[in-house]
Amino acid sequence: MQAAIASAFAPARAAFSQGDLATAEKICVQIANDFPLAAEPWSLLTETALRRGRPDAAIVCAGKAVALNRRDPTARMMQAKCLTIMGRLSEAYEAAETGAGLADGAPMALDGFGAIFSMLGDHRRAIDLFEIAANAEPPSAQILYNLAAAQRMVGRLTQAERNCDEAIACDPHCYPAYYLCADLREQSAERNHIAEMEALLRRGIRHGQGEVMLRYAMGKEYEDIGDYARAFHHIAAGAGLHRRTIRYSVQDDIAAIDRIIQTQTRAVLTSASKGHEGDDPIFIVGLPRSGTSLAERIVASHSAVSSAGELGAFPAALRRLGVTDPAALGQAYSEAARQYRGVSAGRFIDKFPGNYLNAGAIHAALPRAKIIAIRRDPTDSCFALYKAHFAGNYPFSYDLGELAAYYAAFDRLMAHWKTVLSPEAFLEVAYEDIVADAAGQSRAILTFLGLPWEDEVLRFHESKNPATTASAVQVRRPIYASSVGKWRHYAEQLAPLRARLDALL
Repeated sequence: MQAAIASAFAPARAAFSQGDLATAEKICVQIANDFPLAAEPWSLLTETALRRGRPDAAIVCAGKAVALNRRDPTARMMQAKCLTIMGRLSEAYEAAETGAGLADGAPMALDGFGAIFSMLGDHRRAIDLFEIAANAEPPSAQILYNLAAAQRMVGRLTQAERNCDEAIACDPHCYPAYYLCADLREQSAERNHIAEMEALLRRGIRHGQGEVMLRYAMGKEYEDIGDYARAFHHIAAGAGLHRRTIRYSVQDDIAAIDRIIQTQTRAVLTSASKGHEGDDPIFIVGLPRSGTSLAERIVASHSAVSSAGELGAFPAALRRLGVTDPAALGQAYSEAARQYRGVSAGRFIDKFPGNYLNAGAIHAALPRAKIIAIRRDPTDSCFALYKAHFAGNYPFSYDLGELAAYYAAFDRLMAHWKTVLSPEAFLEVAYEDIVADAAGQSRAILTFLGLPWEDEVLRFHESKNPATTASAVQVRRPIYASSVGKWRHYAEQLAPLRARLDALL
């Protein structure tokens, strides 16, 4: 019977791999009818439901897969993934631990559970599993890359670079490894990967997203060695390639921001029913690459504070519950956040950057919350976004014209929050001010948070805590000023962006 199930299931997996979800689902339903005790179709139906953005349906399918085969690590993996996405983190952790125990040393299963533990914030547990999987024969470039990515998060940068190099040696087309490796240190004229990547480009790239990642990596390395013309050429090429692969209208995002400004007024926020008083989280918000990670590391170095990283629990609760009952929204968020293993019993930071859209809802739902918005020079901010690859996120960041338009809307939104939120709840801080006066700005931030001064906040770069953001390498260095005004190296190429920003702002 198992052979018959496998034969019937193969076309479903092939259809899923090709993005044909409807065919995959149709085949899985037929298999489930023909073989009622088979777990495999339910595991794949879990994946298709997640791909369609239906976590509620996915968790039901995952539960059926687990019930039909309680010793199937794949079913447990999908269940853990669904629970993580739904914010049921304690249950997700339990499912992942159970599944890892069932993996029986299988490298791909261990790799999958390592990814789950990374999502749950237990990066050291993830590294343990990745290391076991990476020692299998033959070595896997993908597993070595995943191990390197997790090592980067906990500051094991030398080990991460070594594993990136091994991944590339296993498979020269492991494009994410080039991208990660470029970021692990400042490249030098004597020691870089430019020749390898240029040669790979000349030989031909296997798929478009591979070239996107390679172009961004080359942009980073050329910038490091001071060849700004070539750096911009590759950054622009990568951004353009990625922009052509996505369907996106910046006007839709701008309209959404304008609706927030129109609907979340001071009168609306003050008339909202009482929110959840039981927690006082710290939200650090702002555009990516604007200094939010630096602010997070400073505050998280205080003994009374822990960090949940880019939690994402508030927008998830907001999508599920809306704002009609602020107390229920705040309580749901707090319960989800407290399940995150990086959060201690005291105050915690949520550094999900996109919460700049949710500041009003956060204040209504969690009236004791503190919101710190980090701003950066508009041109520096836009260019830092432009030269970073966020995969499926921040689609406005791949075109300079769209970036300028979005930044102007973001600027209006920040001005709105300063108007409608009290100075006891909302603080705006300039990245350049932190760089120029770290002690003074750190003291002002702690005063806003009601925390006593501790010298440790100025030694944030010595922290052993994981850093899960795009700036995970930079925040392990003392404060440096080289990113202030960095756009000036590209003044000619960025002249249209600056002109557009000047007109809009």
